[in-house]
Amino acid sequence: MSTQSSKPPFIEHLIEIRQRLIRAIAAILICFMGLAFFANDIYTQVATPLLDVMPEGAGMIATDVAAPFFAPFKLAFMLAIVLAFIYLLHQMWGFVAPGLYSHEKRLAMPILFSSVLLFYSGIAFAFFVVFPLAFAFFTSVAPEGITIATDISSYLDFVLKIFIAFGFAFEVPIVVFVMCWAGIATVKGLREKRPYVIVSAFVLGMLLTPPDVISQTLLAIPIWFLYEFGIIMAVLAGKGKETHNE
Repeated sequence: MSTQSSKPPFIEHLIEIRQRLIRAIAAILICFMGLAFFANDIYTQVATPLLDVMPEGAGMIATDVAAPFFAPFKLAFMLAIVLAFIYLLHQMWGFVAPGLYSHEKRLAMPILFSSVLLFYSGIAFAFFVVFPLAFAFFTSVAPEGITIATDISSYLDFVLKIFIAFGFAFEVPIVVFVMCWAGIATVKGLREKRPYVIVSAFVLGMLLTPPDVISQTLLAIPIWFLYEFGIIMAVLAGKGKETHNE
């Protein structure tokens, strides 16, 4: 005889959510404790794109007395969230998966994996491509007689904003693919909206990045290309779906 739980399903779901949240927070804290010891080294590494293009003798400053302590640890904590992102998605998947059909589960796993990969790719693109170009531009246009000395807290806020913007911007192919797969949009309709998407990409670049042409363009162009890539994936998936149905 099977034993049924005496708790209502809603309460059981709340308990499961609490347990998964505790696990997610524990994973972030474990990653943070592992990174905290190297917080200063990590900050120095992240500041390298700016330090490499600054004039000789120039450096970064701290205008807040506590900034030299808190800024590296803040960066380490944000990096801990990024590193634990896969586990966070795993916990989310464990909660959602029981309510999905088998064909939805087969589709969801590649989407989750691709989402993580694209998010990390966006951060890497910002660090290795956008930062060197943008910082070289910023430092080259400084008026004569102006000493470049960036505050470490301001720099951290700047790079985190760029990381988040590019990380989520690189999720465009997933959004396009899911919209087509779910029937919310069609490939033909998305192609017809291409001019609006290009304009919107540059508007997003203007809103999500600092007010310079380089950062805006380096965000807008990948969004456009990733949009086209999402359409291609939707076409291929649609052909595969038709072949499977036949």
